[in-house]
Amino acid sequence: MLDHGGNIDAAIARFGGTNWIDLSTGINRVPYPMPDIPASDWAMLPTQAAKSAVLAAARVAYRTQAPMLATAGAQAAIQMIPRLMRPGLARVLSPTYNEHAAALRSAGWQVQQVTHFDQLAGADLAVVVNPNNPDGQSFAATDLQDLAQKTPLGVDESFVDPRPDLSLAPLAGSPGLIILRSFGKFYGLAGLRLGFVIGSTEDIARLTEMSGPWPVNGAALRIATQALRDDDWVKATILRLRTETAAADALAKAAGWSALGGTELFRLYDTPDAEAAQVQLARHQIWSRIFPYSNRWLRLGLPGGDVEWARLARALAD
Repeated sequence: MLDHGGNIDAAIARFGGTNWIDLSTGINRVPYPMPDIPASDWAMLPTQAAKSAVLAAARVAYRTQAPMLATAGAQAAIQMIPRLMRPGLARVLSPTYNEHAAALRSAGWQVQQVTHFDQLAGADLAVVVNPNNPDGQSFAATDLQDLAQKTPLGVDESFVDPRPDLSLAPLAGSPGLIILRSFGKFYGLAGLRLGFVIGSTEDIARLTEMSGPWPVNGAALRIATQALRDDDWVKATILRLRTETAAADALAKAAGWSALGGTELFRLYDTPDAEAAQVQLARHQIWSRIFPYSNRWLRLGLPGGDVEWARLARALAD
């Protein structure tokens, strides 16, 4: 079984309660405001015009003219990409989101999980999450572009929205380079199940065939088209998140934890005992993420609003 954040059912089953704050994921808890959804978006199949509109909005938002496909979350693309080419040796920069290695193995790839960027070259496929989950390690777009010229490369940019300078999307379109984007994390609407994959004409054509004619529902297409065009909301959200990451780190420091990194959507802390720290927070109905490969690391998303911030402060001071 693969471990993930967002397993709030397990927290409720173990600790009880009904008023949980789920900070076990990197999903923005101040989501984009939902627009009115016409009944036709639920009653009809998504139109080609709606699919084209969301791709046009995404190309502007991500600063790219490369071929692109909307998928049912970045996860859907993670499942499909290993089937784009004959299985061989894949190297995944680790530790990171564990679904990349799992999807590759499921498709018959030999997977090496390497710990240094310079170990990626020479594989039949290299995978980098930029910025990385859970430690926030990041790589310059130019370094990734250099790697892609030597080694087929998949870059997962699920947490890059607050750091557009890191994105390789403006340089996409060449064979051998595939980029994933998540809509739901930054916009706080993970339940829409929407992501994008950016790549060469040939790769996107094959992924489009794999994904079928209607991979994303009409309501998600409408909401995302509006949100991706809302530059004012994006700028205000980035500014808020950058302020709040500093606030989260200050609370953690007061609790005796050390900041190890993270992104504007989650923070990673070194604790004396990660499981004990998770239980402490859970007693206040705040769910966090710990990892099977470290007994000290704990990851926290950012609370949404003053009430949630006050609850986190009380839980950490307990």
